[in-house]
Amino acid sequence: MELVNIYRNMSRSREFELAVAELWEQGLITGEMHASTGEELVAAAVTACLTAEDSLSLTHRCSSFVVARGVPLVPVIKELLGREDGLCHGRGGHMHLFSRDYRIATSGIVGASLPTGAGFALAAKRLRPHALAVAQIGDGALNQGMALETLNLATVWKLPLLVVCIDNGWAITTSSESLTAGSLPERARSFGWLVGNADGADIEDVSQAAKALVKNVRAGKGPAFLYARCPRMDGHYLGDALVRLARHPVSDGRDTLTKVVGGAFSQGGSGLISRATGLTRMMGAIGKIRHTPAHGDDKDPLVITRKRLSKQGYDVAKIDLEAQEEIRCAVAVSLGEEHD
Repeated sequence: MELVNIYRNMSRSREFELAVAELWEQGLITGEMHASTGEELVAAAVTACLTAEDSLSLTHRCSSFVVARGVPLVPVIKELLGREDGLCHGRGGHMHLFSRDYRIATSGIVGASLPTGAGFALAAKRLRPHALAVAQIGDGALNQGMALETLNLATVWKLPLLVVCIDNGWAITTSSESLTAGSLPERARSFGWLVGNADGADIEDVSQAAKALVKNVRAGKGPAFLYARCPRMDGHYLGDALVRLARHPVSDGRDTLTKVVGGAFSQGGSGLISRATGLTRMMGAIGKIRHTPAHGDDKDPLVITRKRLSKQGYDVAKIDLEAQEEIRCAVAVSLGEEHD
């Protein structure tokens, strides 16, 4: 049943983000929206190991963790809509969610989840024996100075901190390999941390790694580091033009490229060489995205897990329908509509 419950939260998270994307496309949610599509398994597996006494410090791409943690969805949706009765009175948006009851906080500042998580871990160590803190972070954010400082301080203070590094291969529109030197897990190992490597599309792999690391941290053996490789299913934000152009060069590419090339050779601005260099780099990024094998159903952790559990005899179709109905009702209530 443990794996089934993990899948249930994966399905709930995916349905939530699909609903949020629709609200955003309708103009009911303003600003950028950063989806965590493809990262649901890691969030569901990690939160399955936590207790109500544990805390979570999350990034701007936090939806899957928020849903899996069990935060009531109606206040969250109302928050995204900017409503006064939202989770943070409509003032936080999706990048700055906070719930004292569920011990969860998110931040739009790249890398800030790590020092915040260390603060949560210090509070847990002093106030709540056997409790721990989870800090979600992306691969690109680990290059921030405060990230390295936190790794050091968490080691010195032997904090009950689990860092969950989700590596989707991209830092906004920059490929990880072009800006990150060495191995991210080895950075944590260099401080003496226990490190777990997991395939973000393998439910048993992620679940076992998360359980082992949480057990170690909860036993007072110091911080631990979970490194999970996940596919990047969407762009940096909903409607990311660069990703759309890479995936649909014929339908979306003609008008976009015409405008870009026209702008590159218009009067004013930087020199011609600088413009040509920028255009070349952009086309290189498009090529990388287009040839990164992470966009089809065969790379989608939700689809992979669904097939796996179906073969084991579980009624995943029923779970998906329940998730769809839950999210549909939550959206209807948030919009003030009647629902059955």
